[in-house]
Amino acid sequence: MFVRITTDPTLRPNTLRDLGMTSHSNALVNLSEFSYRKGSEIYGEKEPAEYVYQVKSGAVRSYKLLSDGRRQIGAFHLVGDIFGLENGSEHRFTTEAIIDTTVRLIRRQSLETVAESDVIVTRNLLSMTTDNLQHAEDHMLLLGRKTSLERVAAFLLEMDKRLTAAGIMALPMSRRDIADYLGLTLETVSRALSRLHDLGVLGFIGNTQRQIVLLDRDQLGSLDLQP
Repeated sequence: MFVRITTDPTLRPNTLRDLGMTSHSNALVNLSEFSYRKGSEIYGEKEPAEYVYQVKSGAVRSYKLLSDGRRQIGAFHLVGDIFGLENGSEHRFTTEAIIDTTVRLIRRQSLETVAESDVIVTRNLLSMTTDNLQHAEDHMLLLGRKTSLERVAAFLLEMDKRLTAAGIMALPMSRRDIADYLGLTLETVSRALSRLHDLGVLGFIGNTQRQIVLLDRDQLGSLDLQP
């Protein structure tokens, strides 16, 4: 399921800065790195929330399986994102590597211990919790959009902010993933992307069409803002 890639403790990142967190004392912590192959589970729903994770490379999806067997993806975690920080003792979602992925791990108890004496770390954790709440609210509003085109437009604008390099958006997730994130069918997502292509809003690169060039952000934004 996973491969540990840091066997020598001297080679591991060992500070909160290595986790992407600021700290008044830059406290030393015990971080580990693991590599997960595409489709491998990182942790399961209702498993003990003993660790906090950061994506070093690759991408991760968080999801729930609904009672009717459908999958609802709640979030995509990209490079630099921290995930697995829960307000209870168990994980609320299952997480999987979308592509071959490397993550950093820190014991939740270690992070909480540092936070007790470092106000900056406490603020970091509060900011992460607030960001997670805001994302959940934004996702709820996204699922309430009237049309599939509006949902896909909002998704592309979100990914544009998080992924674009040199004007190209390289999506690690499949159209099935996008559909399960937006509460749509695979066919509906494909039709919406084709419609945006026909409108001149975006272009595709490569056979997989996961590399997207946004040609008209203003028009895409106007679709996202429709009442």
